Amino acid sequence: MKFTIEHRDNVAIVTSTVEKLDALHAPDLKAELVALGKSGHLNLVLDLTESRYCDSSGLSAVLVGNRLCRDENGTFVLCGLQPTVEKLVQISQLDRVLNIVPTVNEAVDFVYMEATAKEVDSEDDASDS
Repeated sequence: MKFTIEHRDNVAIVTSTVEKLDALHAPDLKAELVALGKSGHLNLVLDLTESRYCDSSGLSAVLVGNRLCRDENGTFVLCGLQPTVEKLVQISQLDRVLNIVPTVNEAVDFVYMEATAKEVDSEDDASDS
């Protein structure tokens, strides 16, 4: 299995088990992320701890997950970036677009904080009306 999926409350955690997230494996990741989105998962965490390399097709798959969550008002968090992958993300300036944290637990916490913030914002909007 190239990717494992764990569910924690309203968060789906996708863990890459491939060393290289490249053109060979990126389509499978995209398919997993799209399937999760279609099944109603709005909050996704992608753990790349085991992926030591990523190319443009891997980044494209990551962006698909980010877009799916954003379009449904959910949260996408990337975690466990190895130095070479982190450098690619920085060079491509995706660190300005993506939510990136060091660990899975921090990623899950980030999702919960975002959900709380959205809830507070919607309550504020409702009280302004």
